[in-house]
Amino acid sequence: MQSRITIKDAKIVDNMLVLQADQYENDENELQAKGQMLVDSDNLAFIYILETSEQYVYVGIPYTMWKQLDEAKIKELPVYVQVNNKQIELINVIDELSFLLDNIKDNGNYGEELERKVVELFSL
Repeated sequence: MQSRITIKDAKIVDNMLVLQADQYENDENELQAKGQMLVDSDNLAFIYILETSEQYVYVGIPYTMWKQLDEAKIKELPVYVQVNNKQIELINVIDELSFLLDNIKDNGNYGEELERKVVELFSL
C-alpha cells in the first residue's frame, strides 16, 4: 500500500532546503526516509520515498520546485521535507537526484517533456 504527499513550496532556510508538503492525513511521526528516489514522467516530478512500518509514502517534487532542488544540489545543502509538524531529512537525496539526472539527460525513455524540463531547470 502507498500514499502520496505533494510538495507545495520549497525554500532555502538556514543553509538547508525545506520542502513544504501538503497536509498528511496519517501520523507523520511514523515516517522515515528511505534514501531512494523515482521519476514520475507523467506528472513531471521526482518522487522521494518515505516509509512507515506498513507502507511507502511517495513525496512528489514537481518541476516547479526543481530550481530550488538544483540550488541545494549545487550548494550541497541538506534537504528536508516538512510534513505537518515534523521535519524529515531526505537522506541520500542529492546522490539519488544526480544519478537520475545523469540517466535522464539525452535519454528519451523518460519522455521528451521530462528530459526537456530537466535540461532546462538543472545545471548539468
